[in-house]
Amino acid sequence: MNTAKEAKNRHEAGRDALIRKIGTTGPFVEGSLNAVKRRGCREPGWQLTWKQAGKTRTVYVPMDLVPEVKEWVAQHRKLKSLIRKVTAKSLAIIRNHTARRRAAARAPASITKP
Repeated sequence: MNTAKEAKNRHEAGRDALIRKIGTTGPFVEGSLNAVKRRGCREPGWQLTWKQAGKTRTVYVPMDLVPEVKEWVAQHRKLKSLIRKVTAKSLAIIRNHTARRRAAARAPASITKP
């Protein structure tokens, strides 16, 4: 028996699809990966920088982890984008619901009752 709520409109269907995408997001890390010049070295060093409680935090990223950390940062950006899209769809559902209730209240009683 299928107990899952079926999508009623395009906003709910779109939101459900975005939520499924969030579930497939891989490992992520908040912050930005920055190359920093090291004195006496040709190759840059790498640091991951993020904000925590209003303070900027930085951690050194070893060279062999740089490609992996770049992917984690990209996944975090993708996740933030998906969250914004889910929020927009959820707000559209709220606005649509309110508009439907107001329209139903304005409709004559003979039209709403079969």
